[in-house]
Amino acid sequence: MADSKKDTFWTRIRRKYRLSVLHEDTLAESWHIRLSWLGAVTILTLMFLLSVALLSLLIVYTPIRNILPGYSEDLRRTLVENSARVDSLNTEMQLQQQYLDMLKLVMAGEVGTDTVQPLDSVEVVMREKLLEAKNEATEEFMAQYEAKEKNNFQLFDIQQTAPVYTLFRPCNGVVVESIDPQNGVFGITIRTPENANVTSVLAGVLVYVNYEIDNTYTLIVQHTAYLSVYRHVGRVLRKVGDALKAGESIALVSDDKPLVFELWQNGKNIDPEEVIAF
Repeated sequence: MADSKKDTFWTRIRRKYRLSVLHEDTLAESWHIRLSWLGAVTILTLMFLLSVALLSLLIVYTPIRNILPGYSEDLRRTLVENSARVDSLNTEMQLQQQYLDMLKLVMAGEVGTDTVQPLDSVEVVMREKLLEAKNEATEEFMAQYEAKEKNNFQLFDIQQTAPVYTLFRPCNGVVVESIDPQNGVFGITIRTPENANVTSVLAGVLVYVNYEIDNTYTLIVQHTAYLSVYRHVGRVLRKVGDALKAGESIALVSDDKPLVFELWQNGKNIDPEEVIAF
C-alpha cells in the first residue's frame, strides 16, 4: 500500500502540463511550454542559485560593497594609510628637489665659499663697550620699570613647585624592555593584545604622523610639559593638528610589532616607568 502511494506521488509530480499562450483575436496558439512540477521546482532552484552567485560576485568585485556594513571601515583605513604615504612621499620629494636645486647652484658656481673677515682686537673691544653702554633714555626707562614692578615680586611664590601631572598609560600591556639611553634605547617596549588602543598620556596636540619603511607609523604628541613619541603604530585614528584629551585613543598597535613609547621633557629623555604606573 505504501509503495502504491509512493508511485502515485512520483507519477503525479512527474506528470507534464502544457501552458499555452493564445492570440486574443484568433485564439491561435502563440507559444507553449510543457513542464512538470518536478521540472518547475528544479528550474526555480537553479535560477535562485544563479541569482545568489551573481549577487555575490557583484558585491565582491564591484564598488557596491562599500555601502555595506563592515566594508566602509576597510576603505577608511586604506584611505588613511594612502594619505599618510602621500604626505611622506611629498615631503621626501621636496627635500630631494631642494637638494638638487642647491647642487645645481654649486655646480654652476653661483654659491660662493664662506669667508671670514678678520677684526682687530682693539676694534672688537670698542664695539663691546659701545654695546654695553647705556644712554640716558635706556637708564630712565629701566629706572621707571623697576620702580613700577618692584612691588609685584611678592605676588610670586618662590617656593612654588612645578605642577603635578597624572599620566595615562599609552596602552594596555606589559613592558618587556626598559630604556637604555647609553645604548641608544630611548623608549620602553610594550607587548600589547591584538588591536589594542594607543592613548594620549596627557592632553595635547598631535604634531607629527609619519609612515615608516617597516609599514608602521610614528606619532608625536606635544603636551604642556612633555613630548610623547609612539612608534610601531599600525593604524592612525587622528590627524595632525587634532587636539587630544588625556586618555583619548589616537591609534591602534601594529599586528606584528610591539609598541615603543618615548617620553621627553625639555629635550631630556624621561623613563616612562618612573612617572606612569604600568
